[in-house]
Amino acid sequence: SYEDKSTGTTSTADAKVLVNAAGPWVQSFIEDKLQLESPRKIRLIKGSHIIVPKIHDGDEAFILQNDDNRIVFVIPYRGMSLVGTTDRPHKASPDTVEIDDFEVEYLLNTINQYFQVKRTRADIKFTYSGVRPLCDDESSDPSAVTRDYTLTLSADPAPILNIFGGKLTTYRKLSEAAMKKIEHLFPQAHGPWTAHAILPGGELQRDDLRASLKRQYAWLPDAMIERFVTSYGTLSFKILGEAKSLEDLGEHLFSTLYQAEIEYLKEDEFAQTAEDILWRRSKLCYELDGINKDEIIAKINSLLAQKVQIA
Repeated sequence: SYEDKSTGTTSTADAKVLVNAAGPWVQSFIEDKLQLESPRKIRLIKGSHIIVPKIHDGDEAFILQNDDNRIVFVIPYRGMSLVGTTDRPHKASPDTVEIDDFEVEYLLNTINQYFQVKRTRADIKFTYSGVRPLCDDESSDPSAVTRDYTLTLSADPAPILNIFGGKLTTYRKLSEAAMKKIEHLFPQAHGPWTAHAILPGGELQRDDLRASLKRQYAWLPDAMIERFVTSYGTLSFKILGEAKSLEDLGEHLFSTLYQAEIEYLKEDEFAQTAEDILWRRSKLCYELDGINKDEIIAKINSLLAQKVQIA
């Protein structure tokens, strides 16, 4: 059985195989929920980032060599500079992950060694952190822990495929390897197909898409066109539809966020809360300075709950 955390309801489902892709919870899911012995151990490594006012002119990204032989990147991000990342053992629950003082100083010291413009704690606009669930090879150096993934398949008491490790940059190959592991359970499957598949929204080159949007929706602000091009690609046309003006996009929340985008994110990208919209999909959370954040969140949640249709 499984529980829907948003409603508290419990349901059951039948499946040929259970794929345990719980990331940092992969081991605890096996041990605590399935009450089985985990075939592998994982080691949580925390990586944190800071976002500061732009450090340099231009659109270049930089890779900085640190004294500890690690690298730190500096990437232009929404008019600011994104700096990361760190490698720190994480002993606490993966439910609670945040940057610590050591990491803040580490990242600030690194960029201040290289750039004429210096940044301090007071300059930090945002931070975010995550944990990497790496296979524990008992290395004493967090940076040396293997980044490879490991797949284990057990048939007792039922088929369970566990995915240990892995990261976003290898997700496609990991997925192929996972399907290979369980292909005998799905004789109707036709084998790998994603190597040359176009990702959703990727049918046009950026310049061509930008020009097409400007022709069809000449009334759209340039900032909105640019955000849609980089966020949604050709799926932008699905959001904008037959709109002839900004008013046709429904309620205006703030910045370039309109009701039409919220409707799309709810129906097509499974957004359920304002946090999903602002932090996990649009990244417009970085434009909330000077705005009543609580009011915006309440309005978005209201739209999500009401199943409002744009007139």
